[in-house]
Amino acid sequence: MPFSLEGFAFFTEAIFLGVYLYGWKRVSPLVHWLSGLIVALSGIFSGIFVVTANAWMNSPAGFKIVDGKIADINPIAAMLNPASFHEVVHMTLAAFVATGFMVAAIHAFFLLRDRGSPFHRAALGLALAVACIFMPLQILSGDVSARAVARLQPAKLAAMEAHYRTEAGAPLVIGGIPDDQTMTTDYALEIPHGLSFLTAHNLNAKVVGLEEFPRDQWPNVRMVHWSFDIMVGSGMLMLGLTLWAGALWVKRRLLPDNRWLLRGLVAAGPLGFLAIETGWMVTELGRQPWIIYGMVRTREAVTPMPGLVVPFVIFTAVYFFLAIIVVFLLRRQFLETRNPVPTQPAEAVHA
Repeated sequence: MPFSLEGFAFFTEAIFLGVYLYGWKRVSPLVHWLSGLIVALSGIFSGIFVVTANAWMNSPAGFKIVDGKIADINPIAAMLNPASFHEVVHMTLAAFVATGFMVAAIHAFFLLRDRGSPFHRAALGLALAVACIFMPLQILSGDVSARAVARLQPAKLAAMEAHYRTEAGAPLVIGGIPDDQTMTTDYALEIPHGLSFLTAHNLNAKVVGLEEFPRDQWPNVRMVHWSFDIMVGSGMLMLGLTLWAGALWVKRRLLPDNRWLLRGLVAAGPLGFLAIETGWMVTELGRQPWIIYGMVRTREAVTPMPGLVVPFVIFTAVYFFLAIIVVFLLRRQFLETRNPVPTQPAEAVHA
């Protein structure tokens, strides 16, 4: 059901995006603004429905298995599974953070070339407001998510932290090279009691290690751990930039346009999307070898249908083509907004 609802949200978003982009000077300002608001809301709901489906794969609910058959199906309970809340909040905030930083990077780049541009200053201010509001909230949601994963998917958490052995007062492992054979992580930075505090807000809490699970139920520890570190590292860098921008604003009560801050924002433009992609790698790789956690293995869900490479290549090519069109249209829209055509006659403009 979440994917069916996502289809409605997607088409609503697509319809009103068309109204928004091609409705300039064709609809009233109020209708134009409302169409943009509907695009934003339908986009948010589209993401929520997709994430609830993924959350169900991580924490299946809303049914029973009786004599080997599925019974008592409850679609609402399936959508509102134990993992849905923290996943939806974390992903929705991540989308706002990534968008805020990418938009801020674009306008910071142009402000470095033209510090007096009112368009880029206004756009940067809006993007920075989004980034500065949602980034701290994202850090809080990450804390909630970590404790939920510790409760619902302890093997995934152990892989995220390269935590092989069950212990109380477990350290937080940053970086390093996990070795499944020796169950150690070489060259890592360890923060004493950090993992216990992260998962239970207790410095001496017991944290389950990978040794508690059969080897054939271990995910790829290196990939999950490194992906998690990249996601968290990207988040910390963006948090630092938001704190820097916030401090400059509090000090001067003006748009923070320090040249080094602008350069940092340009460099940080891709970090939000890097964090999202590595976060999804943590979610998906960390669930392995299960496609539905604890119930169906991924290898059991692989289709035996031959010839799938053909539609896969075709769909990939179509999406690349659509991506080129999107970049072209957004660039044209951006340039038209930045350099609006004068509505007055040329003589009046010269006068």
